[in-house]
Amino acid sequence: MSAVDWLGWADGLNSEAFTAFGQHVIWSDALGNTIGLAALALGWRRSLLTWPAQLLSGLVLIAAYGSAQLAGGVGKQLLVIAVAVWGWRQWSRGRGQAQDGSIAVRFASGSERAWLIAGTALGTALVGGLFSLVPALSWNPWPDAYIFVGTLAAMVAQARGLVEFWFAWLLVDLVGVPLAFSSGLAFSGFVYVIYLGLVLWGLRAWWLRSRLDAAQGSEAEPALEGARA
Repeated sequence: MSAVDWLGWADGLNSEAFTAFGQHVIWSDALGNTIGLAALALGWRRSLLTWPAQLLSGLVLIAAYGSAQLAGGVGKQLLVIAVAVWGWRQWSRGRGQAQDGSIAVRFASGSERAWLIAGTALGTALVGGLFSLVPALSWNPWPDAYIFVGTLAAMVAQARGLVEFWFAWLLVDLVGVPLAFSSGLAFSGFVYVIYLGLVLWGLRAWWLRSRLDAAQGSEAEPALEGARA
């Protein structure tokens, strides 16, 4: 694809699709977030397809956030793409599989949870500081930084099969909804509201699944010990 073709494609994605909540919704905003919803639903089902869906969503949303001049949003999507590739590899290699061959889920250990919280807090402080020092990167630095780093924490937890993945997304949504509406990305704000419902549903599903996987793991331990003996 030539540079001219690329620019034409990007302009098409940023053209108006429809009007919602009195605001104009562009194609990249609508398509990227719709794919993102599908990715979250696939994550709830522990499907490997969640990762290519997240990757595609990130590619499309780069155009949406770029049109709104939200550098933090663009950076977040680049991060989504990178972590989606890593998470895809993790799940493809069968890391943390349950006995039935699906991805096993569990609650984080105390040390894992501490690392997630500390890393998120430190990352938000560093990125927020950078955005504040370089205003061209973001007109709303601290919410942008919070979403940027919170998304990373959520996806890392998802790749490791941690139930805390859903709690991280829940916290991101609390800031993402008002920020999207105030930035003129009405469809993004509406989708974040739907995200909230999916997050609560997914949290319940993974929570129950973690108990099942833990029980299966406990039953398998005596058999393993017997085989070793």
